[in-house]
Amino acid sequence: MFAIRSVVTKSYPFWVKPQVAGAGFIHTTTNLSGAKVAVVLSGCGVYDGTEIHEASAILVHLSRGGAEVQMYAPDVPQMHVIDHGKGQPMENQSRNVLSESARIARGNIVDVAKLSASNHDAVIFPGGFGAAKNLSTFAVDGTDCKVNGEVERVLKDFHKAGKPIGLCCISPVLAAKVLPGVEVTVGHEEEEGGKWPYAGTAQAIKALGAKHCVKDVTEAHVDRKNKVVTSPAYMCETKLHLIFDGIGAMVKDVLKLSGK
Repeated sequence: MFAIRSVVTKSYPFWVKPQVAGAGFIHTTTNLSGAKVAVVLSGCGVYDGTEIHEASAILVHLSRGGAEVQMYAPDVPQMHVIDHGKGQPMENQSRNVLSESARIARGNIVDVAKLSASNHDAVIFPGGFGAAKNLSTFAVDGTDCKVNGEVERVLKDFHKAGKPIGLCCISPVLAAKVLPGVEVTVGHEEEEGGKWPYAGTAQAIKALGAKHCVKDVTEAHVDRKNKVVTSPAYMCETKLHLIFDGIGAMVKDVLKLSGK
């Protein structure tokens, strides 16, 4: 708390202008010679936005790897708002993806429309249902889904520039839809008694023309040709530290591919 207050101008109480402190100060190291990584969020909360544990794990591993991070999100309404205690939609509620993502970014968030591949060495997409509801329509339309225009542009721009793209949990469907023939993983292809409750996603990925590669939760798959790195994360019902380790493997490979 005191470390944060020390970098805020004396004109404002520390709770008034969180952007003065800056998420970059909190989430990155002082080693600014490392990779510059964009992280694209989809809201705040697993059922209608970004999976918070996945986002935090990504930020921790990027910080440990000496990366400089900037977070982005689309300035669009959420598909709907979920009461996370009940797991049900909230009637007559509306929230903005960019504003909700700012909760995770500690205020330091930028519209994804301003994200340029020329200013970053890599881009990473956490999971959460927001990737299938707000960054795309996969949750509703399946293989007939559409990807948010700016998200599609970002994926194609990084791919064309030969810069690595990291995705975890459900977000690999974005790459499967946008990048023909890409190799990704969402874990296993059978539910295995409920351990992999979203295993059917693997078949959807194949239907989109992508290649699905079976991986365990602590592993990442690297498509070296396309420089796409994916990890299952919460596609698996398991312990948090195992998900954290799998995301760490993804981040490590993304940074390795960035050449930084």
